[in-house]
Amino acid sequence: QVQLQESGPGLVKPSQTLSVTCSVSGESIFANVCWNWIRQPPGKGLEWMGYLCNVGNAYISASLKSRTSIFRDTSKNHINLELSSVTPEDTAVYYCARYSGSLFDAWGQGTQVTVSS
Repeated sequence: QVQLQESGPGLVKPSQTLSVTCSVSGESIFANVCWNWIRQPPGKGLEWMGYLCNVGNAYISASLKSRTSIFRDTSKNHINLELSSVTPEDTAVYYCARYSGSLFDAWGQGTQVTVSS
């Protein structure tokens, strides 16, 4: 059974780069699925950020494309997210989720990241 676990810095200062990791267990990140990053700011709904499938490059939301990277760490079976030039509006719980077929069928528990000086 696949399990996802996010980890992150907790607190990031404005203008810095936020880096969070999704550790995937029970399945290779090269399985025929897509790994998504989704976030939820406090008091708001879920915002899809982008995905990386087993082949090809990442696909990033247009609103975040200029400052977002999603990439693999193959040695650790991780999917990583980097978000640059953060502001307090990037404060959120960051989730990774597995997309297979036509649904998100596995989620991590999320990691809270707060942007504050």
